[in-house]
Amino acid sequence: MRKNNTIVDLFSGCGGFGLGAEYAGFHTLAAIDIDPILQSSYKKNFPKTKVISGDLAKMDKDSWRIILKGEEVDGVIGGPPCQGYSRIGKSDVSDPRRSLVAHFFRNVNLLKPKFFVMENVEGILDSKNLSELESAINTVSKDFVVLDPFIIDASDFGAPTVRKRVIVVGYNPSHVANISAEDFNIKINKVNVRDAISDLPAPIPQSNDPDNYGWASYNNDVQLSNYAKEMRKVRRNLGWNIAINKIRNGEVSGFFDTVHSQTVKERYAATRPGSTDVVSRSKKLSWDGFCPTLRAGTGSDKGSYQAVRPIHPEQQRVITVREAARLQGFPDWFVFHPTKWHSFRMIGNSVSPLVSKEILKIIKNKFIVDMNKVERKQG
Repeated sequence: MRKNNTIVDLFSGCGGFGLGAEYAGFHTLAAIDIDPILQSSYKKNFPKTKVISGDLAKMDKDSWRIILKGEEVDGVIGGPPCQGYSRIGKSDVSDPRRSLVAHFFRNVNLLKPKFFVMENVEGILDSKNLSELESAINTVSKDFVVLDPFIIDASDFGAPTVRKRVIVVGYNPSHVANISAEDFNIKINKVNVRDAISDLPAPIPQSNDPDNYGWASYNNDVQLSNYAKEMRKVRRNLGWNIAINKIRNGEVSGFFDTVHSQTVKERYAATRPGSTDVVSRSKKLSWDGFCPTLRAGTGSDKGSYQAVRPIHPEQQRVITVREAARLQGFPDWFVFHPTKWHSFRMIGNSVSPLVSKEILKIIKNKFIVDMNKVERKQG
């Protein structure tokens, strides 16, 4: 029997985009990424999804036939690597990762879904990059109506972070009613840093156990914001059973500390909330403000650079993995990696699940019901 409301998640990373899709009522049939470390999180958090390590530049019709085994795909989502277009860093026009945007649309043509959504950084609309994006979009099958790229900010979608991203939406009008960019011009109640992380416990010492995810007990002596209450909820059919059981026992992952020298602590203490430390260039969070865009750092193939992490609003330290996850919109049952480095890579590379959920809810509500299929099912 055909599963309803299915998607395929391209360049899936740890699964932020896919998680939002699940929250919007879709089931992720398959998630594809070339980085097995990033995908290790997807495997744990999405037990009912096929998680495939593969190069989307090499995927063809036969690849998808083997992966999907006859399953029809309603939607394709994905955030191709953005480093080649980012305004932070080199934005190198010769970066081979830039070609992956075109491969996103090539795979859309192979899969023939009802709709697709692509996400990338604002820099992809810069003059030196725009023609490349437009050329890639022009390869899309004429069966699709493709909206002009538009920019969204995660803080408008209920995430406590200022994170502006470019979105490209395409849909087949035979299956999806008319969509416009204005449909995505939504303003959900703002969530600040206090709402997001003030209930979380302090960091714990780093463990020597390579399989320890940094579990710590909730602080239940604080009043929970509505956001924190949502983050603490578990979901059916999602999550790693170990993490789900620990959440039910009041434990959550991602609390290993980062050791700072006394000099650094004093500098962080002297930095005003909302301003930037002059040496590390880390921004100190303000309880009443938003988190700046979280950066990913790089994998070992690109020098193993760690991203600059924001400073906690009160404590003389950078934020923990779990605090970063909350600020990006990930729920507490979602696990990342035993190391802080890879965990921050996962979070910084991800689409906020809250953004994904709202975008895909809008598209799902535009689906045209095929009454012939309904009658056959009822018959």
